[in-house]
Amino acid sequence: ALVLRAGLAMHQGFVEAFDESDHCFISAYREEGDKHNIKVHVDYLASPDLSNRTVIMIDPMLATGTSMVLGYKALLRNGTPKKIYGAGIVAAPEGVEFIKEHIPEMEKFWTASIDEGLNDRAYIVPGLGDAGDLAYGEKISQ
Repeated sequence: ALVLRAGLAMHQGFVEAFDESDHCFISAYREEGDKHNIKVHVDYLASPDLSNRTVIMIDPMLATGTSMVLGYKALLRNGTPKKIYGAGIVAAPEGVEFIKEHIPEMEKFWTASIDEGLNDRAYIVPGLGDAGDLAYGEKISQ
């Protein structure tokens, strides 16, 4: 399983469901901006060899889809998976379309809810807020 930062809150459940899987972690964050100018930074990747493996990318809130796409590109440094899936709790239609367009290899993306869309700041409406900030506290300003 591949876990994006905010997805750590979902990690234990996936470990229980896939108890013999390896783990991969990606640290990614986005700079604040409007939905037409989102900058995402991938700072850290820890991963086993992913060649010919099945990978599930976990991101609880798929807003723009940019973090998942950049996370996918980062993990390709450690091999090309045989199968790739995505899982989340809440998604925006724009994010779902973005990953379909930019990760055509993704066989399925599972989510509990597809909300209305994105607001001007690229947050999901009605959404829950920033999943990483809600789970672990606000990011430290630089």
